[in-house]
Amino acid sequence: MALRAARKAFTTARIASAANRPSELFRVVGELLRPPETQKLPDDLATWCSEFAHHFAGKVAQIRRELDSSLTVVSAEVTKAPVCSILWDSFRLVLPDDVEGILGSVRATTCALDPCPSWLVKLAKDGLLEWFVAIINASLGQGSFPSCFNQAVVKPLLKKTSLDPSVCDNYRPISNLPFLGKVLEWVVATQLQGFLDDTDFLDCWQSGFRPGHSTEMALVALVDDLRRELDRESVTLLVLLDISAAFDTIDHGILLGRLSGMGLGGTVLQWLQSFLEGRSQMVKLGDTCSDPWPLTCGVPQGPILSPMLFNIYMKPLGEVIRSFGGRCKSTTHSHLIPRKPLGC
Repeated sequence: MALRAARKAFTTARIASAANRPSELFRVVGELLRPPETQKLPDDLATWCSEFAHHFAGKVAQIRRELDSSLTVVSAEVTKAPVCSILWDSFRLVLPDDVEGILGSVRATTCALDPCPSWLVKLAKDGLLEWFVAIINASLGQGSFPSCFNQAVVKPLLKKTSLDPSVCDNYRPISNLPFLGKVLEWVVATQLQGFLDDTDFLDCWQSGFRPGHSTEMALVALVDDLRRELDRESVTLLVLLDISAAFDTIDHGILLGRLSGMGLGGTVLQWLQSFLEGRSQMVKLGDTCSDPWPLTCGVPQGPILSPMLFNIYMKPLGEVIRSFGGRCKSTTHSHLIPRKPLGC
């Protein structure tokens, strides 16, 4: 009874502490309702690592071939990124207090390429802070993302436990990057977000991965529009666009053109180019890894810098939709709402 009461009190406290944080509350409830199951590894790990590597790389290549074959030319005036009046060509160097705050915010997820566990790095941050500041400022000042942080370790995760574990297509690639690389990403993402806020570059309806523009806000605005059209006795058509492997298929040349067009230059643009290019990843099952393969497109999966780059990449979509008389509520999941009076 005492053990049950203690478990109940602990669970109640976890739920209460996450009451004002929807994502954390969702994670806690998910852990309670769906306890994590240990994924059984296949016998021949080396063969499976190679199979997964070819599958994940081949899927992205196939999607890009299909995109290239189905492209429709849109006026350059519609997709042209406006040049901002502010030109950002150098990063602000960080102070020890900046890095200490970021170390406290970054989740202690350890990559197989890390020399020691991330929790140990955070625990010993007082002794390492001076070195972290030196590494980060050298990267920012030289406009170069260290190549040792450009390799990801991919862990295949079965999408649903009911799916056949022998089919590669039933797995989702979960990428993990070196811990210090994520700290460096956070530094750049903070400064890039400030630039985006100052220039109002993103579409006012662009939602998701953006402070103050959550998908919930986009949904509220969408429902409000639908109700307004009903009051006008109009027929409303809603189109939802879901991009397959959206982050993985981003064209580096197009993205760099967007970044240059919005006013980035100097070491800022050089750093972002080195962040995008020269990447590779390998599949890891247990203690077995596949050979690394190069990534010629896409941005690394992660909650720090990549979502911001994705929003910049997708920004012209709203302009394209509006050029055809529609309205776009979110460029991560876009909604096209043409109007047509009833009785026509």
